[in-house]
Amino acid sequence: MQWEDHHALLRIFTPKPFSFKENVAYLARSADECMFEITDDKIYRALPLNHTNVLIEISAEQDQTLVARFLEGTEPQHKEDRAEVARYIWDWFDLETDLQPFYALAEKDPLLREPAAKFYGLRNVGLPDLFEALAWGILGQQINLTYAYTLKRRFVETFGEKKGSYWLFPKPEKVASLQVEELAALKMTQKKAEYLIDVANRISKGKLSKEQLLAAESFKDAESMLTGIRGIGPWTANYVLMRCLRYPSAFPIDDVGLQNAFKLMLGYDEKPTKEEIRQYAENWKGWETYATFYLWRMLY
Repeated sequence: MQWEDHHALLRIFTPKPFSFKENVAYLARSADECMFEITDDKIYRALPLNHTNVLIEISAEQDQTLVARFLEGTEPQHKEDRAEVARYIWDWFDLETDLQPFYALAEKDPLLREPAAKFYGLRNVGLPDLFEALAWGILGQQINLTYAYTLKRRFVETFGEKKGSYWLFPKPEKVASLQVEELAALKMTQKKAEYLIDVANRISKGKLSKEQLLAAESFKDAESMLTGIRGIGPWTANYVLMRCLRYPSAFPIDDVGLQNAFKLMLGYDEKPTKEEIRQYAENWKGWETYATFYLWRMLY
């Protein structure tokens, strides 16, 4: 991670290829997003740190260098807290990944060539917090994206905390203490309410953590650790492995959005079969996550 600490602001030097414009355009895809706001090509959000919570504005110089400014007197006094902000942003925009091999692969791939050129510099903008990633995956099961955002907003605004004008995602300890009826009142299914409380319990009691999943011996082991939890099937597991844990081979093959992206790119009248998708994905070994992310992007 390359960054400079200027106390009231941080400069984060992104690896090439990177385009702040493309990443902001991706983040702006839903008007019902509640975890951050975008105004005049700047991102505003609250971030929970180990010792405090902060408000930040993220912008870019020449579309490359990220600048994070602390707002409303929330500048952390300790360098370790400012470093935590820099690490969060580095992870959020997946800046550790060298994208050059992906673009080399995409240039020769009939499905990926167009999205890779069109959205050049887009990163797999993720969900660094494991509970947020799992909760978003559970909330999004078997419903359309618009309603998933509606459910997330209700969940966050009912059980989250506010820092200034911005929301912090509900803490697992808070959700673990809830009754199923309290979550079901938000118009989510009882099953989803049960899954959320169970996952929150596991995380708050230390039975499930990002560190444990990253320490798994293989991608398949990490996937099995997740699918062994009630309510987390292959789709949710691969979504979390892709968006939070940064496994490059995560591949939510059952995702309706991915199937619709194939249908769009191939000009089909019907969605392709899983076998057809697998055949195309043979060329993407080690880059299934980015292939999926760029194909999703074509739908917005």
